[in-house]
Amino acid sequence: MIDWLAVARAIHVLSIVHWIGGLLFVTFVILPSLRELEPRLRVEMFEKLERRFAIQARVSVLLAGVSGFYMLDAFGHWSRIADPRFWWLGAMIALWAIFTIMLFVAEPLFLHAWFGRRAALDPDGTFRVALRGHRVLSILAAITVMGATAGAHGLF
Repeated sequence: MIDWLAVARAIHVLSIVHWIGGLLFVTFVILPSLRELEPRLRVEMFEKLERRFAIQARVSVLLAGVSGFYMLDAFGHWSRIADPRFWWLGAMIALWAIFTIMLFVAEPLFLHAWFGRRAALDPDGTFRVALRGHRVLSILAAITVMGATAGAHGLF
């Protein structure tokens, strides 16, 4: 017999490792490396890399959401969302919601076009905005992963 909760947990962990690990790699390795390039080329490379990773991140975010909500329901933990001791559960859902909106709504509908227009006028400033946004999201993601891991193992 298949333990579907174990399958969901494995999918959840793998999707988080890919999604957040990829975000951290892009933020702290790729983007700083692009600073060495001329501003227009920097933005062009950023867009190419981001577009390729965004496709993968959409799959990972989708899998994280499906597996996470499945586990929340299967364990009957919906009430924990309102309990301050389980702050990390709300943080996971909030982070997932932010990325879901960014990847599935904002980016395809207007963010990609806005970025392109802004980059044409100020490539260096646009890159700095992108880097700052990635740093903020990376820090929030790291705090969430640390809190969720510690919380799921009884620290809080």
